[in-house]
Amino acid sequence: MLELEIQKFGKYEFEDGITIKEIITALEGEGKKIKGVIGGVLEGKVIDIHTPIRKSGSLRFITKKDKESLELLRHSLAHIMAQALKELYGDENVHLGIGPTTENGFYYDVEIEGKRLTEEDLPVIEQKMKEIIERNCPVERKELPRDEAIELFEKKREIYKIDIIKHQIPENEPISVYTQCDFIDLCRGPHIPSTGEAGAFKLISLAGAYWRGKEGNPMLQRIYGVAFWTEKELKKYLNMLEEAKKRDHRKLGKELELFIISEDVGGGLALWLPKGAIIRNEIESQWKEEHIKRGYKLVYTPHVGKEQLWKTSGHVDFYRENMFPEMNIEEEGYFVKPMNCPFHVEIYKSKQRSYKELPIRLAELGTVYRYERSGVLHGLMRVRGFTQDDAHIICREDQVEKEIQDVLHLILDTLRSYGFEEFKVYLSTRPEKSVGDDRMWDVATNSLRKAIESVGLDYEIDEGGGAFYGPKIDVKIKDAIGRLWQCSTVQFDFNLPERFDMYYIGEDNQRHRPYMIHRAIFGSIERFIGVLIEHYAGLLPLWLSPVQAVVIPISDVHLPYAREVKERLEKEGIRVEIDERNERMNKKIRDAELQKVPYMLIVGDREMESSTVSLRTKKKGNMGTFTVEEFVNRAKEIIKNKSLEL
Repeated sequence: MLELEIQKFGKYEFEDGITIKEIITALEGEGKKIKGVIGGVLEGKVIDIHTPIRKSGSLRFITKKDKESLELLRHSLAHIMAQALKELYGDENVHLGIGPTTENGFYYDVEIEGKRLTEEDLPVIEQKMKEIIERNCPVERKELPRDEAIELFEKKREIYKIDIIKHQIPENEPISVYTQCDFIDLCRGPHIPSTGEAGAFKLISLAGAYWRGKEGNPMLQRIYGVAFWTEKELKKYLNMLEEAKKRDHRKLGKELELFIISEDVGGGLALWLPKGAIIRNEIESQWKEEHIKRGYKLVYTPHVGKEQLWKTSGHVDFYRENMFPEMNIEEEGYFVKPMNCPFHVEIYKSKQRSYKELPIRLAELGTVYRYERSGVLHGLMRVRGFTQDDAHIICREDQVEKEIQDVLHLILDTLRSYGFEEFKVYLSTRPEKSVGDDRMWDVATNSLRKAIESVGLDYEIDEGGGAFYGPKIDVKIKDAIGRLWQCSTVQFDFNLPERFDMYYIGEDNQRHRPYMIHRAIFGSIERFIGVLIEHYAGLLPLWLSPVQAVVIPISDVHLPYAREVKERLEKEGIRVEIDERNERMNKKIRDAELQKVPYMLIVGDREMESSTVSLRTKKKGNMGTFTVEEFVNRAKEIIKNKSLEL
């Protein structure tokens, strides 16, 4: 028997294998009123009304109003798309891979014999999907013996489904299939009750994907879609995608001459141009200043380390596929570093430490290198060489709680200084397989929880979502068009202190194992700058702008005065250029706006005679006439305060 705590209804006992559909029938038999249920959340996992429940726990019914319901919708639309492909291009010609949900939709990897899909095919597939939805076919779940499932998909020539059954589904795990109309697919679920329940969707793009993500396997065609319950939500999201295209940091990075990625250098390796280097330098300078102020010690570490270092840390055994190949130097193996942690451990271990020295906070803007497949590289967002704003805090147990609180304050203060005010926070707890004793996990997890609550942030708990070596906090930031970006992380590590035998001498003159905390504010300098570019659509705050002002003479007669203004601004530390081209003033203004220059200083006869400038910004247009001194004082104050407004 199972005991289920059903939200709003209380505790009930049921037979093992009961479904939500059967539970609802039982509750309605007691006179309970239940409407619009399309699935449930069992112990944090979304299930549909057909999924057999085989363990006791807490159960909550969900309707289309619950955010979890989108998983059922999107998973079902992946199946509806697969069915549409079969009907359009022939059941025997379409071989299905996997069709999971994504953050805002779904995709399916497929092989279609004799057909390479193009963007023009997407509306045709959409129309067929709408026909299937209109048929309102019931979606049903069935469990099959392993041999029967293999036989079923062999008859259908579904080679990828057979591969999944044989190599990815454990022997003791049930094999489930879902049917709708005449379509059947291998799937764990969850799904909506019928195709007619499907909401608003759109197919948006195509890509290639190696089967199981491994080069050398067949290349399948991946079809992406987005989905929401209503047309209004879908339209809002599609408008956001259009806006995102305009803000694409790769496009703006090229137009504004910030960075390039050269195939001659290598994919995923950014080259910072002079203007981009200014942005990066401003961010790094502020980062260093803030860390020194808060008691961190800056360190520098090499880009390579001996093989034995990475064996001791566990990277060779557990992270090898993400590391660049080994180099052999004088018969010894070396790796370029994928992380900074082992170097910071070695710095800590460079001498014996006393309890009086703790906490020790080591911080570094350390460039690391990780092997990413070429298909996932994306501008500054996904690269092979990037700089982590890394820090490691080594402390005693009695210091843990305050250290975490201080880190969280640093994270929020920093992110808010760049104009981010909306955050989504996740607390990930202990997984089934982990290192470290129960007490250390409890202390660490409670410290993370208290820190989040102390700053007044809402958070979600990801039960069992922590790394095997410790619990963590992840902070996502919301940008100007509503997208969430993973940014800051605070991560306990019970693994490295054991592997490297880290210790301090306590007040009792005995050895004690310290707590070690990894943390990053930006995560990656490259990625954070990419997010900033898109958040501000290239028009960065004044203190970050590579060119803070451009002087625009109305005609060549005004050039000498324009040069004089430029010289005065440069002496005051303002980054300024002058547009000496033989072009109309309106074109010069337009070009300055396209280059996202915050201030345009127009100079003509009147300004030359009165030693003034006519001030203009893209957002506010003409802001009036100022003396050069007034403008300088105004600009310097904004830069000093790192104000987000002009």
